[in-house]
Amino acid sequence: MNGGGRIPVVAECSNGAKVADTMSDPTDNNDAKFSTELDSKVDTKTFQRLERLRELRIAHRDLDDVIHRLQMDLYVNEVQLRRLKKRKLMLKDEIARLESELIPDLNA
Repeated sequence: MNGGGRIPVVAECSNGAKVADTMSDPTDNNDAKFSTELDSKVDTKTFQRLERLRELRIAHRDLDDVIHRLQMDLYVNEVQLRRLKKRKLMLKDEIARLESELIPDLNA
């Protein structure tokens, strides 16, 4: 066996000439290991983004509840309420950005 997971192959052409080459050893798992590691990294990154997206959605929903309760109060601090609304909008933008990143690009 040649180094690097390659095996020699000899083929005979129709005119009787022989052609020698090498091909990947099907029993060599290096390609599969690389593919698995790459898939694992991609899956981990996707999982982290999904987890972050879930956290942002929960924070957005919690802020919505807080804002709703504060709006019911007659003596609410308007500046605080405005800041909370801005924070909620920032969370909404971040959620939209993450959702957009999770959608795969399709070449038309």
